[in-house]
Amino acid sequence: MLETVNTTGMQGFNKSERCPRDTRMTQLLFPVLYTVVFFTGILLNTLALWVFIHIPSNSTFIIYLKNTLVADLIMTLMLPFKILSDSRLAPWQLRGFVCTFSSVVFYETMYVGIMMLGLIAFDRFLKIIVPFRKTFVKKTAFAKIVSISIWLLMFLISLPNMILNKEATASTVKKCASLKSPLGLLWHQVVSHTCQFIFWTVFILMLLFYTVIAKKVYDSYRKFKSRDSKHKRLEAKVFIVMAVFFVCFAPFHFVRVPYTHSQTTNKTDCRLENQLFLAKESTLFLATTNICMDPLIYIILCKKFTRKVPCMRWRTKTAASSDEHHSSQTDNITLS
Repeated sequence: MLETVNTTGMQGFNKSERCPRDTRMTQLLFPVLYTVVFFTGILLNTLALWVFIHIPSNSTFIIYLKNTLVADLIMTLMLPFKILSDSRLAPWQLRGFVCTFSSVVFYETMYVGIMMLGLIAFDRFLKIIVPFRKTFVKKTAFAKIVSISIWLLMFLISLPNMILNKEATASTVKKCASLKSPLGLLWHQVVSHTCQFIFWTVFILMLLFYTVIAKKVYDSYRKFKSRDSKHKRLEAKVFIVMAVFFVCFAPFHFVRVPYTHSQTTNKTDCRLENQLFLAKESTLFLATTNICMDPLIYIILCKKFTRKVPCMRWRTKTAASSDEHHSSQTDNITLS
């Protein structure tokens, strides 16, 4: 699953021999960049884990944030295998492990994270639009059930990609699709389409949520005629989730559509195919940087989180003292 390639059987493999990939960038530059992301991600997410251990799961918002953190941590731990495999510094057996396990887990947790960001946006939408209405979707039981369901769904979808494979050899591990059985190739294609559906569904829903939120923020801004820095910070808080989601994941999914098409047809020019491969790898790296961007969401949106971070406690106390004079309408927009 590390590479969405050759899902049309032997026809695709003949094509790959006719159009070999230029892997100089992916073998030299990207392993270095991924190494930087790995160490940064380990540092930030380990700190976030320590903080969240000390925060009770007494709100839907905290539950979604904790699940996002778990997904990011697992993604981070899968990166060393990709780095060693792409740089060709490890034996071919590791490449087989990457194709059949670590890359599958990597993508599985990436889409868990995508859905969690969607749930965070939905939670913020409810808090701002219907702040005082008690509904089941605002209860922690709902958040736990939905979170467990998402993890179970992605596990069941991903499991066949770990099982439906042939025995790895030095020649077959050069491309992950070469390891897959005919049923495995078919299932891989189904999973690719399912993941595309998940992303675009979450993306469209988030656009709808934030369109409504933007109108609410604008109406509140006009009503109170405020021009102070507090309102500017509130606007940034409201839209940080959408910004992180769009910057990290949208480019990869925009590129993945023509890239997947180039891999399932013989009509794509060889030069264009290599350009799409490089574009896919570049945007996949951008998607991976999400593991370093999500801690920004915790810091900006979650007051409980910032109160537990030693170097930020003084800023939280200063902000709290300056916020006391704001109206209840403003408090509806302020995030947890």
